[in-house]
Amino acid sequence: MKFDTLGFSESVLEALSYMGFVEATPIQEQAIPEIFKGRDVLASAQTGTGKTAAFMLPIIDIISRDVPESTTVLIVVPTRELALQIDQEISAFSYTSNISSIPLYGGGDGQDWEAQKKALKSGVHIVVATPGKLKSFIQNNYMDCKSIKYLILDEADRMLDIGFYDDIVSIIESLPKERQTLMFSATMPDKIIKLSKKILNDPVEIKIAISKPNEKILQAAYLVYDTQKVDLLKKLIKEKPKYNSIIIFSSTKKNVSKIVTALRSEGMAAEAISSNLEQKDRESKLNDFRSRKIRILVATDVISRGIDIKDISLIINYDVPRDAEDYVHRIGRTARADASGVAITLINPDDMANFAGIEKLIEKDILKLPVPKELGESPKYDVTKKRYNQGGGKRYKSNKDQRGKHKKN
Repeated sequence: MKFDTLGFSESVLEALSYMGFVEATPIQEQAIPEIFKGRDVLASAQTGTGKTAAFMLPIIDIISRDVPESTTVLIVVPTRELALQIDQEISAFSYTSNISSIPLYGGGDGQDWEAQKKALKSGVHIVVATPGKLKSFIQNNYMDCKSIKYLILDEADRMLDIGFYDDIVSIIESLPKERQTLMFSATMPDKIIKLSKKILNDPVEIKIAISKPNEKILQAAYLVYDTQKVDLLKKLIKEKPKYNSIIIFSSTKKNVSKIVTALRSEGMAAEAISSNLEQKDRESKLNDFRSRKIRILVATDVISRGIDIKDISLIINYDVPRDAEDYVHRIGRTARADASGVAITLINPDDMANFAGIEKLIEKDILKLPVPKELGESPKYDVTKKRYNQGGGKRYKSNKDQRGKHKKN
């Protein structure tokens, strides 16, 4: 379905034309008409399916027809990076209208705080905010929520994973009850259903099945002990000198620091990015990575969703993500547009069951590569029985039980 059949005004269609948007994605095709009808929406679709345009385009179209004098739209997101990215997309979508927006996020300095206060006072139309920062602005009476007509929760599952449930409920309690609420989530766990019943009014439910990883992504895995991971990581990167854009994902900030230290000791240009960094430092590193000033970015899942970085050559999962869907989000950072890419995962014995769940989700047995002999004996995969075995025929003690050389990172 083409955008010009969805009921948009000429000004929005003009902006879409400038951006080269012609065909709507499935989530856009299903959500946009319902938003125009004024319905609350509960939508499930993974990153990269066009969710931002699905909720922003109709809202921008609606408010641009009768531009309000106060803040009308509130978008709540889990991370500062996503807040900034959505704000940039709003600027592009509203190129031909007089709609204004501002991102509110933590980690800045006093000047950021004052600039945000001033923008809110002047009557910015759309606010994109992280929960903690938004709650602070509301509690200090720097933001008046009485004029909010549209509430959008993006990456709702990630916000709840981080622990923002209470903040979200508190924010919603300060909003008018008469409003249109749109809730977008990559996954739909029970906690999302619970929250949706609390804040949505007779919503239309839209579920776009999670896509399988792009066929242009070469996926492979190594079965390793934790003590082998760093050496294998260094070897993999050394053997791929032509890969000039690499992201290494780890589930813990501790391991992120450990990996960066190890790579730098080998003379590799690696930088860390996690919630520990000040906002200006995170933005700087992301920009340097985009411009190829940084070859290797080591990160937590803070950049696995919603962050658009083109032409990434290699994704390495230093550890297996907890949720199978997160694996799809992580490796989806590569092979975007018409490019190809490589995704490699390091699996320790404790994570073998999780990885089997990933293979079940994507309906594919991922190639298991042998660990280089110089790294020592490693766990094994029985191809004939499609199950994991421990190296050397000995029972492998879990990381929780071990006190020796295979301690958990």
